[in-house]
Amino acid sequence: MEGLWDRAVVWFFALGEQYGVDPIVFGSIYVGAIPLFALSVAWLIKAKRSQKSLTFSTISAGFWFISSYLYLFITGENIPWWIYAIVIVLLGYAGFASYRNIQSKLKHSEASR
Repeated sequence: MEGLWDRAVVWFFALGEQYGVDPIVFGSIYVGAIPLFALSVAWLIKAKRSQKSLTFSTISAGFWFISSYLYLFITGENIPWWIYAIVIVLLGYAGFASYRNIQSKLKHSEASR
């Protein structure tokens, strides 16, 4: 168990070196986002089961999934390509969901006239 702790500490501080950021800030965001990501996934599952909109819960889960890497956009370097891909997908999904919502409201308002 002692070796596991030592390896975790080395991993934690290596994150800062790898991305050229403060390892305490990056690691704190990385680890601190885990429970918020888990809550977002639970929210997503609950929304799916109750057949409610998945838009906000999906965006929330995606945000917390990449939150530490958003810190890299501001201060870091060597950002992995998949972070850019996730950001593009999340923005595309948010835009598409907003478009669908507006279209639905317009159709509802026209039908009520």
